[in-house]
Amino acid sequence: MTGAVAAGPVRPLAQDHVVVAASPDPQNIILYNPTILALPTGRLVAGYVHSDKVDASQSTSLVLTSDDGGLTWIERARAPVGQARLFAAGGALYYLGSGSRMRIMRSEDDGTTWSEPVVLDARAWHQTASNVWHARGRVWLALERRVEREIDAWSVGELAPVLLSGDENADLRVAANWRFSDELMFADIIPGYREKTPATGPFGVPFFAQSYPGRTDIGGKRSFSPLGWLETNVVQVLDPDHFWHDPTGRTFHLLLRANTGMTGYAALAVVTEQPDGSLKTSLQRTPAGGTQLFLPMPGGQMRFHLLYDAATQLYWLLGSQATDSMTRAELLPPERFGTPDNERHRLVLHFSRNLVDWCFAGLVAAGGSPKEARHYASMDIAGDDLVILSRSGDAAAKSAHDGNLITFHRVKNFRDLVY
Repeated sequence: MTGAVAAGPVRPLAQDHVVVAASPDPQNIILYNPTILALPTGRLVAGYVHSDKVDASQSTSLVLTSDDGGLTWIERARAPVGQARLFAAGGALYYLGSGSRMRIMRSEDDGTTWSEPVVLDARAWHQTASNVWHARGRVWLALERRVEREIDAWSVGELAPVLLSGDENADLRVAANWRFSDELMFADIIPGYREKTPATGPFGVPFFAQSYPGRTDIGGKRSFSPLGWLETNVVQVLDPDHFWHDPTGRTFHLLLRANTGMTGYAALAVVTEQPDGSLKTSLQRTPAGGTQLFLPMPGGQMRFHLLYDAATQLYWLLGSQATDSMTRAELLPPERFGTPDNERHRLVLHFSRNLVDWCFAGLVAAGGSPKEARHYASMDIAGDDLVILSRSGDAAAKSAHDGNLITFHRVKNFRDLVY
């Protein structure tokens, strides 16, 4: 047949990997929160957390560099900065963390040496190594702050995403060089949230009953926590034809992991820079005049990473693929972690022109079982390739959530995946 294409299975784009770090005690020492940065020199800089469940004093964040494309890595720093992300600004590198305090470190020699961490904000913060956006000479990134302490479960309903903005050319270890947005807590958005009758419309959200302020037993010793959002990414809509485009360049869209009990939904918020420079958080308005809190997105139920590529004018999405979220909780295999929508061992790549319509680009990598995770990954562009650092596990891992490996993957010529 003329023009026929042979069918076949989807082959992973980057199943082969380099083990950047391996836990010496997988039941007690957990490795997580990978972050990666590709420098113009060709150097790769990476970070991750080494969490010791027996001796918390031994828990720390590590920074490493590679000068051979990710084949070998050299440890450069250890510091108590919590779950942090790497970014570049003003000729320097930064490693900004969350946790009991917001701490930051700086390198002025491409990651070879690092300053001691300093405290930017003494309050408690939550975040993973989500993305960073650069616009108008400023760096933009988001963390979350827990506003209330009423939920006695996974407390993502009490989180408020906070967008931070700093001058690229300032010393970003100085708190005065940052602006913080106001706070919009998830629990305050939905009528009936605290009364266990959240008014979210006929979308099946929440999928399981909400038992505020506690958990709902969904069977199989598994439970569902109240609705919420977390792990914020920040982007701007650059297409002037887009409904959400702001020609002044002062609107930023926050896309967050959504805890709804279902796959395929992310959460959405908007931050607008005001004339006085303050940052105001709200929900996106639709042309009909309503608000849009949930946004269809493949993998929106798990942590994802967004990256904009100017060469293709596309947003790239790295996240988790679900395959069994409609299996009754009590029938899931024992190695499956958490709720049915919490599958973690298939890392996939998508692209989009508008943040709403996503095209499947490929399976990046997959673990050999639901316990062997490939998830919570970060990525950056290195020439024609995507470089990826994944929170991973093998058969020795404690669980799909508590992995024992940090793995490096490279998707070569990623722009060739566009169709």
